[in-house]
Amino acid sequence: MSTFLYKLGKSAYTKPWTFIISWIVLLGVVLTLLGVNGIHVSSEMKIEGTESQKVLDQLAKELPEASGGQASIVFTAPKGERLDTADRLSSISEAVNKVYNLEYIINPIEMAAQAGASMTDAAQGNEAAQAAATGERPPYGPLMVNGVPVPGVMLASDGSVALFQFQFTVQQMSLPESVPGSVIEAVTAVEKTGITALPSDSLMSKPSIGSTEAIGIAVAAVVLFMTLGSVVAAGLPLLTALMGVGISVGGAYAFSSMFNMTDLTPVLALMVGLAVGIDYSLFIVNRQRRMILEQGLSAREAASRAVGTAGSAVFFAGLTVIIALCGMLVIGIGFLSAMALVAALAVLVNVLVALTLLPALLALVGERICSAKARMKSSNSVNKTRHRVAQRWVTGVAKARWLIIVGVIVILGAAALPVANMEMGIPSGATANLDTPTRQSYDAISDGFGEGFNGPLLLVAEPQGSSDTLTPETLGQLVQELQKHDNVSLVTPMGLNKTNDMVIISLIPKTGPTDAETKDLVQELRAPDSSMAQSYNVTIGVTGFTAINIDMSSKLAEVFPLYVGIIVILSLIILLLVFRSIIVPIKATVGFLLSVLATFGVTTAVYQWGWLHSLFGFDTGGPLLSFMPIMVTGILYGLAMDYQVFLVSSMRESYVHGHHGTESVIHGYDQASRVVVAAAVIMVSVFAGFIFAHDIMIKQIGFALAVGILIDAFVIRMALVPAVMSVFGDKAWWLPKWLNRMLPNLDVEGDKLLAELKDQEGKTDIAVNPRQAH
Repeated sequence: MSTFLYKLGKSAYTKPWTFIISWIVLLGVVLTLLGVNGIHVSSEMKIEGTESQKVLDQLAKELPEASGGQASIVFTAPKGERLDTADRLSSISEAVNKVYNLEYIINPIEMAAQAGASMTDAAQGNEAAQAAATGERPPYGPLMVNGVPVPGVMLASDGSVALFQFQFTVQQMSLPESVPGSVIEAVTAVEKTGITALPSDSLMSKPSIGSTEAIGIAVAAVVLFMTLGSVVAAGLPLLTALMGVGISVGGAYAFSSMFNMTDLTPVLALMVGLAVGIDYSLFIVNRQRRMILEQGLSAREAASRAVGTAGSAVFFAGLTVIIALCGMLVIGIGFLSAMALVAALAVLVNVLVALTLLPALLALVGERICSAKARMKSSNSVNKTRHRVAQRWVTGVAKARWLIIVGVIVILGAAALPVANMEMGIPSGATANLDTPTRQSYDAISDGFGEGFNGPLLLVAEPQGSSDTLTPETLGQLVQELQKHDNVSLVTPMGLNKTNDMVIISLIPKTGPTDAETKDLVQELRAPDSSMAQSYNVTIGVTGFTAINIDMSSKLAEVFPLYVGIIVILSLIILLLVFRSIIVPIKATVGFLLSVLATFGVTTAVYQWGWLHSLFGFDTGGPLLSFMPIMVTGILYGLAMDYQVFLVSSMRESYVHGHHGTESVIHGYDQASRVVVAAAVIMVSVFAGFIFAHDIMIKQIGFALAVGILIDAFVIRMALVPAVMSVFGDKAWWLPKWLNRMLPNLDVEGDKLLAELKDQEGKTDIAVNPRQAH
């Protein structure tokens, strides 16, 4: 591997414009396809086969008009005023009519006319049903204009809040981008009368790319300059990383019409692509500079050797990330598979960029990659003392190895304790920041109508017998029975299908979408042995925000142990091949499990319990994103193995070259720790930049990845790894002879390459520093 990469690096350095132009052409092709195909993303995260998704699929087949996405607008009056004045009522009515006249919006007046029903009778019938069931009038009613109810709009009893709920003819992912904007434009016209119009989250713009990652890039630039000591050298990793994410993320957007890509998918790919792209190029540039300054090689030969040696580590480090991400495919969840593949593409492109485009750019820079000041320091041997901090640290760790091991386990174990109380779900408007329209809409609905109106449930009842049918009378009885439930605020019949074997009912709980009581209600409604199911001989299916939330969290919790098992096995196999050791893979895997548990513990304390919420830019704690554990575990595993490969391969290189016991650990750590620390700081900075995004889901993922890298790089790799390696000494590299014969020699350290080059030393044009010659 190292020999092949050496030749590849030399070829790129010798013919730089061939490689540079090729990458520019590829970027041009991606941008052209993007312009032709456009961008197609959605916020839909469905899991096939779950109860809620089965109901949606059934509705799409039997009653398509009832399976479209839902949205709402909240109208609020100024404090102390009412909405039901003549001019405001007229303004609201006009706005609602404009919305109903838009394409892709269901008009209930037309539907009622087709069904031969009166909207007034329907509204009054619902109120009467609720009053009969509960013995009291609800604290809201239809918004009336000239004695006629405005369809789809309810007014709170104090007149300060009105709720306009409507339905699309298709799911949100299938809506043209102009539709939500047209809806918002229509309803904001009411603001001329002093009314505030607050759209629901489903109408808001998607998470944006480009607003937060600049923070991480700025920090990365500073760290690169401090590490490499040159503006030119520091600029190369940034340039190659931007090229890599431009091609990978742009390519994902360009082909987004061909698969279901959620709006989080490109953001995740951008996070991972920037982080690994900068780090991989940093490793190679740093190795080239070391070879120039410490061995006196020419820039050309040093770049080729850097690609052959550090490039091998980059290749296998990138491979571990890609395998970890692609491992999610076995879970069989569509939107997660898409996220994993796009993120894996970003890693693959950045590996190829680091191995081909970077040496070509290094050719353009030439000998300027090392400044005159750096060369002078090298000639004066000042560089020999530059790692004294690392030496002191690792020497202290080696001496206090048992104290370090126990201390790390205790600290990370304590950090992991909140995991026992971790709640998974889909963040709702209840967890949005207080100054956002989403949160203001949620709070206004809760205050005016009850928190349950933020998460209506859609029920589908079918007869248990295949030949049975349902009647309007049965539908009415079901509505009456449902209305009697303690946790039900409002039940609205939506009708029967054409074959009279399915009734659709809208149900509003009293409790919020993420409350435990609402989850209990969903489970109770679904139970096949419930009194209602048995009394009316029906099977009830439930969908809606809460139901989808329950099903998604349950499915992901079910497959999470399987996924962890897969990556643990992969970890052991890959590290066994790379390090040719039994102990190193086991130690690395245990360390990763410690770091990932601590990461989820800290994330739970911050985003669920609300610790330090003001520091991280959010107001209210809530459930953690349901797919975050799987996604973060996969990414962290791959990135943790990056540092494992770079750090421990340096220790193995020291061992192979004659250092033994603790000496090999100290020497290897001394050689690799500086660049690993710089790479970790860069990666943490890139991920941390996303913590300040507006979308709570992006915040949580960015935070978990930043904390995970912080723990894994600085606690596990910088402390636990050298401590454990010091305990085992040379025994850490033990491998049974029979297994040693079976395993291929991947030559990650580049020993074969260096041996070949030494044999050819007299035949090559390697520039040797006179002080290195013998």
